[in-house]
Amino acid sequence: MDYPELAARTRRFSLGAPRAVTVTPDGARVLFLRSAGPHDPADQLWSFEVGTGQERLLADPARLLADADDLPAAERALRERLRLSAGGIGSFAVAPDSGSVVFSLAGRLFLVDLAGDGVREIGCAGAVVDPRPDPTGQRIGYVSGGALHVVDLAGNDQVLAAEDGVTWGLAEFVAAEEFRRFRGYWWSPDGRTVLAARVDESRVPRWHLHDPAQPDQPPTTVAYPHAGGPNAEVTLHLLDLDGGWVDVHWDRETYPYLVSVSWSEHGGPLITVLRRLQQHGLVLSVDPRTGETQVHAELTDPRWVEPVPGTPVSLPDGRVLIGGELAHDGYDSRCLFADGSLLTPPDLYVRRVSGRAGDDLIVEATGGEPSEQHVYRVRVATPGAALDARRITTTAGWHVAYTAGDTLVVGELSLEHSGTRYRVFRGDEPVGTLASLAAEPPYAPRPVLERVTDRRLPTGVLYPRSHVAGRRLPVLVDIYGGPGHQEVVSVRSRWVERQWWADAGFAVVVVDNRGTPGVSPSFDKAIHRRFADVILADQVDALAALADKHTDLDLSRVAIRGWSFGGYLSALAVLRRPDVYHCAVVGAPVTDWALYDTAYTERYLGLPDDAHDVYAHNSLLELAAEPPLAPDEARPMLLIHGMVDDNVVAAHTLRLSAALLTAGRPHSMIPLTGATHMAAGGLSERLLRLELDFIRRSLP
Repeated sequence: MDYPELAARTRRFSLGAPRAVTVTPDGARVLFLRSAGPHDPADQLWSFEVGTGQERLLADPARLLADADDLPAAERALRERLRLSAGGIGSFAVAPDSGSVVFSLAGRLFLVDLAGDGVREIGCAGAVVDPRPDPTGQRIGYVSGGALHVVDLAGNDQVLAAEDGVTWGLAEFVAAEEFRRFRGYWWSPDGRTVLAARVDESRVPRWHLHDPAQPDQPPTTVAYPHAGGPNAEVTLHLLDLDGGWVDVHWDRETYPYLVSVSWSEHGGPLITVLRRLQQHGLVLSVDPRTGETQVHAELTDPRWVEPVPGTPVSLPDGRVLIGGELAHDGYDSRCLFADGSLLTPPDLYVRRVSGRAGDDLIVEATGGEPSEQHVYRVRVATPGAALDARRITTTAGWHVAYTAGDTLVVGELSLEHSGTRYRVFRGDEPVGTLASLAAEPPYAPRPVLERVTDRRLPTGVLYPRSHVAGRRLPVLVDIYGGPGHQEVVSVRSRWVERQWWADAGFAVVVVDNRGTPGVSPSFDKAIHRRFADVILADQVDALAALADKHTDLDLSRVAIRGWSFGGYLSALAVLRRPDVYHCAVVGAPVTDWALYDTAYTERYLGLPDDAHDVYAHNSLLELAAEPPLAPDEARPMLLIHGMVDDNVVAAHTLRLSAALLTAGRPHSMIPLTGATHMAAGGLSERLLRLELDFIRRSLP
């Protein structure tokens, strides 16, 4: 069995690997999801007992329900936003008292008593989405049909909030897709109140998604907030279990985006709100008695504000932890502050706050090499004290952390091994690892990672395993290139598929241009208002610089392929620079930014009415409609798109195809019936041979 089929069957070697790792608040257990083996797509719930170092199966969906993948529509939408293609248990939530864990299967609610044995179902009034226990473990909140419910362990169900045409307790599209806020309600520390988001999408345009392969099925209607159009109206409310109701007040006209919410035992609720163009935001503390808010901090940037995940949050000493950027006195970094006092050294690029370990913070950050991420223990210093950030991880690679109580879990990804290796520590002492049942890839790729040009762009080059120096190779540029995501990382899984391409006879090149994270805030934000120019210039310059160092790269034969933003960039490359790129695989591209969502597009390009020229300059449709200057500059494209994609709708590719046809530009198209933006279930892997055939036919 060769790579595409093996990767399809194993979901790129992820089936059987631990995921959704969570440490219970008391530190006694590490909970995680893992399927029964490398070909089993149904995730089970497991516990690693820190005291004994043993694993215990808590819940197996196959034993609970005959059809656990019959999901409510809201659950399917949530999994799409999470980019979650696994079956079985999708997610779970732990009670703050560490006594129980809850999850839903096929819209039904299940609870595991962590101190006992077995799992039991709790009857609910409707299909369950996003269940979360209260701090006492005696009640469970959930969303059903857009209404927010609370049910006790005996099955007594209470509707906290419900309105026709309005959803309660769920994140709206842009919150989940662009701000990574996936939830819409939060329990108070005493379990007597729920802070809930109310989402009114009545003003949001309705778009209709229809799969032509299913003519007997009606189209699906979604509320899609496209650039320049109205957003959902999001409000916050404090709901008492006895029926009390308090509205949370802030200037929602000026600050419409609710980006983050936290509510810990160390203080009242904290929320982050942003202006529509995201150049200014506020961290607000909420009085839970009155709903009045007070400005705790302002967030400003002339390009856009980029909050640090895991912040803001109240610290035990009463200060508030906030992530921000340090861009003065020669510094250019992402840092942490406590009530304005700097906590992290300015040479760190802080990516996420994982949690606390005693009086210290556990932080994921990059320290100079963007292809790596490490875990740091940061001392929460008093104002004026020396900054202290001790790196915990020592091996090269990409590291993540999860912590609670005195337990720390470190996940390590590396070029030296496949998958993520999770090690569990109690204090500084190792107590065990989380077992992986995932299949091993058939080979170990060895990319050459280096920085090129005066902008020190991160790049990677991968050769065929049988390559003999001096043999010239066509080049495949495998690309994403968009903000918020890196490709040039020291993680084997990112290079396994690329090794298959290399072994097919290519030198595979990957470039992280300006706009991708990990280097510095100024590097991240150089693309503001000029997507196409900066990103494509970096790609072209990096390719030329790599060819100077790697003389076997044949720049007379260059193909480019990408998905989503990478699809946009692939089409842009052959349309603007046919002298450099000779064919393109264009997967699920954004072709007209006025058709993409508000929060993402306006952050980088502004409002369409105020920046018509910017949108036109960055559009693929106007470029595609222009006839090529010469017949040999009409570079062939293979367009691919899922017909029920609710993120980048298929209209993007259909309109691009129409423009290419009008201009007489050669292209072909593969419509993916029934596929969303993820092209999950092995579909993307089974496309690989078709892409390979197209590139081989298209290169000179």
